[in-house]
Amino acid sequence: MAKINLRPWREELRAEKQQQFVVMIVGAVIVAAGLGFLWKSHVDDQISYQESRNAYIQNAMKSLDSQIKEIEDLRRKRDELIARMKVIQDLQGKRPVIVRVFDELVKTLPDGLFYTDLKKTGDTLQITGMAESNNRISSLMRQFEDSEWFTNPNLTNVSSADSRRAGYSQFNLSVNQKTPEPEEEGKKK
Repeated sequence: MAKINLRPWREELRAEKQQQFVVMIVGAVIVAAGLGFLWKSHVDDQISYQESRNAYIQNAMKSLDSQIKEIEDLRRKRDELIARMKVIQDLQGKRPVIVRVFDELVKTLPDGLFYTDLKKTGDTLQITGMAESNNRISSLMRQFEDSEWFTNPNLTNVSSADSRRAGYSQFNLSVNQKTPEPEEEGKKK
């Protein structure tokens, strides 16, 4: 007898292929979802790793900023101390100068003349005094010119004194102070 297949085999084949297609689609979606999840996990791990690195850098920057501020404070304090030391050294260096200036003032003072007032402004010394005669004032000016500590004597006023000092003339004189070179100072001592 002849075999005749009356069953709807084409529809079964189509249903079976459709079922295989759906399984493959579902499998592909599951694989894609798994790959997507792995990719997202990897990206999240990278983001959290980068955020931790950023946080570390931020903390390090804060630490460095505080250290920089401390260094700037220390530099400022150092500069202030250096300035103070320089002032002290300048004062220490000038201390013998004022003694020498007063010593030179006494050396240049001729007989019959005395000082009543001394004022120093910068390197200029304003001298007010009394003299028995004008010759003594000119002698004082010559001695200032010959001095190694003074230069440019300038007589600004000569007037007769009040009645208490009869015979004396009052004078106003300005003279510039010069600081001799260290070799000159050493030779004089």
